[in-house]
Amino acid sequence: MSSSIFGPVLSRRFGLSLGVDLVGEGAKKCNYDCLYCELPKAEKVSSIQNAKESSVIADDVKEALQRHTDIDFITLTANGEPTLYPKLFELATLINEFKGSKKLLILSNGSTICDAGVREALGLFDVVKLSLDSALAESFKKIDRPLGINPQKLIGCMKSFRGEYAKTLVLETLFVKGVNDSDEDIKALNDAYKEIRPDRIDLSTIDRPPAYKVERVEEERLRGIASMLDSSLKVSVASRKNENTKVRSFSKDEINYMLRNRPFSFFDIEALYNEESKKLFYSMLASGQIKEQEVAGTKFYWCC
Repeated sequence: MSSSIFGPVLSRRFGLSLGVDLVGEGAKKCNYDCLYCELPKAEKVSSIQNAKESSVIADDVKEALQRHTDIDFITLTANGEPTLYPKLFELATLINEFKGSKKLLILSNGSTICDAGVREALGLFDVVKLSLDSALAESFKKIDRPLGINPQKLIGCMKSFRGEYAKTLVLETLFVKGVNDSDEDIKALNDAYKEIRPDRIDLSTIDRPPAYKVERVEEERLRGIASMLDSSLKVSVASRKNENTKVRSFSKDEINYMLRNRPFSFFDIEALYNEESKKLFYSMLASGQIKEQEVAGTKFYWCC
């Protein structure tokens, strides 16, 4: 039987991560059929059948940690949706017994958050990343193609989970051009974000060849979407490394003004500031004029 481990992988948002695949080889096992998914279309399922035993996966993780001592996160994911794995609570319990200071992370589409058993299991993770691609029923159905799931119910359950989960909660929204990127979509998402109150919000778009013929949203639009969101939210737009973004020069007063109005992520600084502005920014950071906080591997900055 093959190992469940892949990586380590250097993630833009979560640092150096050891991947743990709860599904294994073969067709994807998911209750969504997202337009942007890079995996081939497959029949939607509500559970993962014939899954590996939790003890086998835990042994794979333990062995990998002995070889890769410098990782930041142990990331549970799947060739599909990891919370459909039937022994998630048992697996997280086993890994927590030996992981030490490493952070245990799960990358979920958020679809099962109303299930009490899933929520109990998620409580064992240091970081939970849930997807919320739309807060509008029509857009949600179009982009995620779910197996009988209502976005408003999901939002209510995410809010409830936030109330009982004291560790780090990250929401991710992936935008597809002409599907979930309208101003109406953004307003509804903003209201949902404010209701759920995650520690961090990641905005992204198609970064790998998708199974369906859909288009990515341009980075300029992604940053425009970020600027439309409530200023109290910590929003991250992670640029692709080959993105040809126009950098700009900012004075000390301009930097102060921007950071008083909303937290900027590390990716914002790297993508938008020219070299002289970066030097100024980091000198202000070193002198204590700018505050810094790391949220699940991504740094945010703001000014008093």
